[in-house]
Amino acid sequence: MVGLKRGTVELVPHQKEWNENAVNIIRLLKQLLGDTAIDIQHIGSTAISSIHAKPIIDIVIGVNNLNDIAPYIELLKQHNIIFRGEIIAGEVLFVMGDDEIRTHHIHIVRWNGTGWNNYINFRDYLNEHLEKAILYDTCKQKLAMQFSNDRKSYTAGKDKIIRRLLAEAEIWKSRLTTATPDLLN
Repeated sequence: MVGLKRGTVELVPHQKEWNENAVNIIRLLKQLLGDTAIDIQHIGSTAISSIHAKPIIDIVIGVNNLNDIAPYIELLKQHNIIFRGEIIAGEVLFVMGDDEIRTHHIHIVRWNGTGWNNYINFRDYLNEHLEKAILYDTCKQKLAMQFSNDRKSYTAGKDKIIRRLLAEAEIWKSRLTTATPDLLN
């Protein structure tokens, strides 16, 4: 199952089809954007196998400059990838679905910038640390029950734990990166 009514929150257990769906969308985006997309990755809760997620696939596209995406807005629209018309916190958002149901959120960020690194590090950290993923999942499930028809409040409620886990993920990634050269010697 992929898709959720706009503004609502429903969490479901991880589904294999999410990864397959993401691979197909990434393939399409690579064809459409060519070298403008430096890297494209499946992110968000649907990319974390041990937790529940809203059945909306999140994809991040890394570009050199956010303005690089402007020439592709109409081409993307022809493939039902709709520009949300705004840049928020250094990110351009596109969505897939229709007026009622959202199936995908596609985030355009500067490759290797803070947004890119946060998305990748968060996903990788939670996939690597089950106890942290369970902590995050528990928080999400409580908020989903409380705010099933108020996605903005649900999202705001996750902010504190996300910031904490991002800080931990950054430290983890830093240690991992500095430890890797030692393993090669």
